[in-house]
Amino acid sequence: MKGIAHFISGVAVASFCPWAVEAAQNGNPAFFILGAAAGVLPDTIDFKFYRFFYHHEISVEPDPNRLDPQPIADAVAAAVAEAAATGWPVRVKLATIRIGADNWRQYRVKIDPEAGEVRVQFGPVVSTGQVPQPGTLPANRPVGLAKLSAPVLQSYEPTYTVDIFDGPSFKFIRNQAGQVEIEFLPWHRNWSHSLTFGACLAGLASFWTWQAGVVVFGAHVLHVIEDQMGHMGTNLLPPFTKKRMPGLKIMHSGDAFPNFGCVWLCCLLIFWNLYAAIPEPLYRFSFVRLMLYAMIIPFAVFGVVRWLLVRADKGHPETLSTEWNV
Repeated sequence: MKGIAHFISGVAVASFCPWAVEAAQNGNPAFFILGAAAGVLPDTIDFKFYRFFYHHEISVEPDPNRLDPQPIADAVAAAVAEAAATGWPVRVKLATIRIGADNWRQYRVKIDPEAGEVRVQFGPVVSTGQVPQPGTLPANRPVGLAKLSAPVLQSYEPTYTVDIFDGPSFKFIRNQAGQVEIEFLPWHRNWSHSLTFGACLAGLASFWTWQAGVVVFGAHVLHVIEDQMGHMGTNLLPPFTKKRMPGLKIMHSGDAFPNFGCVWLCCLLIFWNLYAAIPEPLYRFSFVRLMLYAMIIPFAVFGVVRWLLVRADKGHPETLSTEWNV
């Protein structure tokens, strides 16, 4: 989920606590602010702090003036070979290629377990909004190809697009079966997204009041549950567990519709909880009626319209391509 979804989810958790609503009615929104902060805190820790201190044994920085994909493929294959031979984790960082103030050269890396190889190819120049710039696709686009010396096990997706801001990180580590497991963004969704860390945060908040601890823990747990809907998963109980539990793969974190649906549902729940706390409302309606008119019917209409548009487009919805070649 995006940050705004986690933020509003934390506010929604606070709205289910009677003491938070009562305090807000008396002019004190502290519990709502606390819920929002706890909802975004795990990603804030990872993206704003932890990733900058994470160590990488191999850092790959492509030459923007010489678009040669082979060194990138060789570096990834070498990391797999080192992890398989030594048994020690090998962390790799693929750097982005910035061109000017708002442009980036895109390239894609595919780690193919079935073929036992790594393939890399450069693509067009894209804006910070990831929009390809016309006429920037290289005329000659060789494919960098490197064979893997050990079997690999994917825990995420086989294709990785490298374009804007900070490049992706990987951790290669040999498992007991002799395979080299690939962890995508190993610094993300580990201890900061765990239930144990949430319990520690709740314990600290409880020094103020136990109600604050309940709000913090609830917002943190909901963040973890939302992230489990994706592909990467989370490490739920460190230090008792060492690896991330695979996600349910229902959605991607950047998918627009699930994020919008989550934000809208949370807004409706907040509205209902505040409405239910009004002693004498001017207009009365039920929760079922609110969900029917504000959620079910509009989303059903949207689904039908989208289905018609996809059908008119010969059954090909507009999605981000996950093919290894741009």
